[in-house]
Amino acid sequence: MFQVLGSAWALLLGLCLLMVGNGLQGSLLGVRGGIEGFSTFEMSIVMSGYFLGFLGGSRAAPEMIRRVGHVRVFAALGSFISAVLILYPAFAHPVSWTIGRIIIGFCFSGVYVTAESWLNAAATNENRGKALSLYMIVQMIGIIAAQGLLLVGDPSGFILFIIPSVLVSISFAPILLSVSPTPAFDRTQPMSLRRLYHISPLSCVGVFLLGGAFSAQFGMAAVYGSQAGLSIKEISIFIATFYIGATLAQYPLGWLSDRMDRRQLIMIVALVGGVGAVIGMALNTQTGLLVAAFLVGGMSNPLYSLLISYANDFLDSQDMASASGGMIFLNGLGAISGPLATGWIMTVLGPPGFWLFIGLLLFALAGYAAYRMTRRAAPARTEVGAFTPVLMSAGPVAFEAAQEWAIEAAENEDSEQQ
Repeated sequence: MFQVLGSAWALLLGLCLLMVGNGLQGSLLGVRGGIEGFSTFEMSIVMSGYFLGFLGGSRAAPEMIRRVGHVRVFAALGSFISAVLILYPAFAHPVSWTIGRIIIGFCFSGVYVTAESWLNAAATNENRGKALSLYMIVQMIGIIAAQGLLLVGDPSGFILFIIPSVLVSISFAPILLSVSPTPAFDRTQPMSLRRLYHISPLSCVGVFLLGGAFSAQFGMAAVYGSQAGLSIKEISIFIATFYIGATLAQYPLGWLSDRMDRRQLIMIVALVGGVGAVIGMALNTQTGLLVAAFLVGGMSNPLYSLLISYANDFLDSQDMASASGGMIFLNGLGAISGPLATGWIMTVLGPPGFWLFIGLLLFALAGYAAYRMTRRAAPARTEVGAFTPVLMSAGPVAFEAAQEWAIEAAENEDSEQQ
């Protein structure tokens, strides 16, 4: 771990600053939208724009990189991000914010593809798993730290929009100064959704449902906090708790997944997350909301890795990387619809609709996992691959790198058994 950190610390620092900027702008818009008098549904449209742009960027960025190179793409998209962040308070209107969110989602996706390519190129077969773990930790640290920055300025002013713009601009320096040769870029041809669903229906349905649950957390938590009457400090702590739970639960659940039927674990984890959402609806207190956020964040985020690992149990090693494209697409579709559905429910039912939507998705996933257990037997323990750690906020290159690591782990295990 320390060897990876020593060789890639500058790159990881740049990625952390990117995550701080991204995490702050999402929470800040949710708070500022309430100050500007935007309706809940208007804010849901604004928030869904990021995920629409991110999905489009994940598909367009590879071709852009092949045409003009990593450095040009990284610099161009980063410049757009900084510009849009500055323009948000100058054009405080739902339409302009939605356009800005689409642009920022597209650009962040392309920036992640570029930075992850450099990180993956810097890793070796022996330390790729550790590099991925560090990348996950850096992502979470960045998002959690971003919530603290909400307290350093007035959300109704300009300074909190300047801070993420500056952080994103600064993040380019350690990344561009630390990389040497431009890494080769060769994306795998994605597997068809029909074939992917035939291989693992639970994983396909699960990542779609989780896309909605994650985007509700990432995009609508600050909107919920504003509607529920929380102070800026309470909103900051509330949002950070989602990601603290995700960070603490990821590896214990990964350890369990390698030792029991993953469908049972998926069902249990989804049920616990659903119970957390019920707590959020029932207990409208600061402590109750923090418990709910910790359970929902701690359960829903690791579920993504569990579902990917479960799909890998039924995939040949040569098909794992190609399956990543379909998984990302399904998750992206769910993420686009998540804020829209949450905003509509909150418009009808008020702030509790935030928890209701997340709870429904998690309970639906638990029910579908229970149903799938009646359709076929669990794979033999000797055929189960290692837990594949990856976050829903990661880009497609990190996803494919995680699949490559899973392939290498499976091949190493086969060679040891022979």
